[in-house]
Amino acid sequence: MTKRWASYTLAVTITLLLVLLAPLSATAHPRQGAQVHPDVWEALETEEEVQVLILLRQQADLSDADALRTKEEKGRYVYEALWTVAEETQRGLRSALDAEGIEHQSFYIVNAIKALADSALVNSLAARQDVAKILPNQQIQGVSPHLPESSNEAPLSTRAAEAVEANLIRVNADDVWALGYTGQGIVVGGQDTGYDWDHPALVNQYRGWDGATADHDYNWHDAIHEDNPGSPGINDCGFDSPEPCDDHGHGTHTMGIMVGDDGGTNQIGMAPGARWIGCRNMEKAWGTPATYMECFEFFLAPYPVDGTPLAGEPSLAPHVVNNSWSCPPTEGCDPAAIALLEASVANLRQAGIMVVVSAGNYGPSCGSVIYPPAIYPSSTTVGNFDHRTDQVHTSSSRGPVTYGAATYTKPDISAPGVSIKSSIRGGTYGTLTGTSMAAPHVAGAGALLLSAAQGYSGHADGIEYLLLNSTVPMTTTEGCGGDDPNDVPNNTWGWGILDALHAVSSATAGTIEGKVTDTNTGHPIEDAEITAMIVEGPTGPTSITGANGRYSTALSLNTYNIAAWAEGYFPQTATNVVVTGEGATLQDFSLLPVHRFYLPLIIRNR
Repeated sequence: MTKRWASYTLAVTITLLLVLLAPLSATAHPRQGAQVHPDVWEALETEEEVQVLILLRQQADLSDADALRTKEEKGRYVYEALWTVAEETQRGLRSALDAEGIEHQSFYIVNAIKALADSALVNSLAARQDVAKILPNQQIQGVSPHLPESSNEAPLSTRAAEAVEANLIRVNADDVWALGYTGQGIVVGGQDTGYDWDHPALVNQYRGWDGATADHDYNWHDAIHEDNPGSPGINDCGFDSPEPCDDHGHGTHTMGIMVGDDGGTNQIGMAPGARWIGCRNMEKAWGTPATYMECFEFFLAPYPVDGTPLAGEPSLAPHVVNNSWSCPPTEGCDPAAIALLEASVANLRQAGIMVVVSAGNYGPSCGSVIYPPAIYPSSTTVGNFDHRTDQVHTSSSRGPVTYGAATYTKPDISAPGVSIKSSIRGGTYGTLTGTSMAAPHVAGAGALLLSAAQGYSGHADGIEYLLLNSTVPMTTTEGCGGDDPNDVPNNTWGWGILDALHAVSSATAGTIEGKVTDTNTGHPIEDAEITAMIVEGPTGPTSITGANGRYSTALSLNTYNIAAWAEGYFPQTATNVVVTGEGATLQDFSLLPVHRFYLPLIIRNR
């Protein structure tokens, strides 16, 4: 069995075009008028002004990130490339909006601007050559809460502590801990209703807590800046909260499943040794495309609480981001309007960050994985099964997904999501059911895997590959998308049930080691990068040589192309290197220096 391993990138040619300052009504011979989403016009029939998202025509090409080896390199490149395009192409439009006193907010993770617009402004924007689409940023005025679990989850309840939870044991998290891997050195992110940061099961894992003082800069962002008319009840956190806060309880529960441990009898998290950072994207469980996009932007390059994305620091980005939410059409996320979120997910993945997403709770019908971001190829989409019976839960959404011109299998993997005990705000514990609970198991497993094989840091495709190909395969007779009874993956279970121990064991089953030297001198080369790429598969781990030129890295048992690169040298690739579990596989490299020639410049007067 093989899995599709395409690079899901936003492949748009980048042209660094300086947009001249121009009035909003200037057309400058537009190539084509911008597309205005019908919901924008419909909203303006009853409202004088509505929030819109202005998608600019020019978007960044991030394909060069594929050639970069480390998470730090990828993150810096993606951040700077996106920022450059947004800064240079938004300048004219922002100046025009400022000149007319129009409230707006700029984004760079996708080249877009949020603005409060009336009919005249929408018409003017549609005439601009630099604008591609004008999309709704709808503020929900629904009746029931946005979160899909609201109608399908078991109610919050308290129950006796059981030390290590049975759902964690079912996916063998405790066996990974016994090997010494608890997520240490890894950072997970979560965007949700917020987080009760000083909860006993979460406080010691919060990156902003050193055991004595809290520092929320680069560790927390609140994307809720204004009241959402559709949000029920009182928002306990207010707006722009300077510290992590949860006005609902859902976010605290999901974070507990990733990392929760109070040091006593409440061992509720997959990766208790990992650190966490968070972003609030919903007010009382209601969000908008702009709030979701703002949190994705924060995770790409976190910035201080009182700062702006200009102060973003990609080196502080998390390794894995959990998303236990969906964005339905009532929030402006129908197929005609979701390019913004799809690009956000794809751009994080280009930066080497794994994006884990709950499949949704709209089952058991086939084709019920229907809302962003679960439908995206770049998302690792998680279904829900009952760890007590090994049965897929009725409400867990099934595939296939038909998106654009493609139809593909979703979910990708399944994890426990029925009656899961975790932290809830107020320092207590309770149970919830839903794919929102399943997804953090996979995000936490990603942290465990990375703590065991840190060379995979920044290689989101490789992390996903190991998690999916180490599952307990599960078959089904539901037949969604034409699945045969023996098909794996399938549109009910994906590749099967998460197995954290198998993933870690697979990632560390073999070893490759060797020495990198200078061809001319024979001297060892320090800081050379060695990257393993599975033949017909994803890029695997990267290791760095020491002062003696030696490297060693753990690998799954497979056939690889091994590439060596160092500054000032031509790269070298060893092809079809077979890694077995019978001792270390040896692979040395001898790199040829790049010779630089300096030619004299002769200027003659005539």
